[in-house]
Amino acid sequence: MFIAAEKGDITTIIGGIAPDWGPFGTLGNEARVMVQVIMAVAILICLGIAIWGAAKQRIGATALRDTFSAEQGKGLIVAGLTGVFIIGSLGTLFTIVYGMAV
Repeated sequence: MFIAAEKGDITTIIGGIAPDWGPFGTLGNEARVMVQVIMAVAILICLGIAIWGAAKQRIGATALRDTFSAEQGKGLIVAGLTGVFIIGSLGTLFTIVYGMAV
């Protein structure tokens, strides 16, 4: 009887799709943690901008009847969520670009 995945386990599968930090692969653990902390803070700031935009849109559209404030809120929501997406995918983007350069 032949078993296809006899010696593998879940870490083999997950490790194959996880980014290997590309150009940051030679950094020490402390430097990796610092990069992760900076990215986490940037994501929190972008989420804060999106929440501020949602509040500004809600207040401008209903309470004050201020269409300019509502439009500004929409822009802040889009900017905040776009920032979250870009920062969240930076690790993958760095890995792809570094892999293409090598």
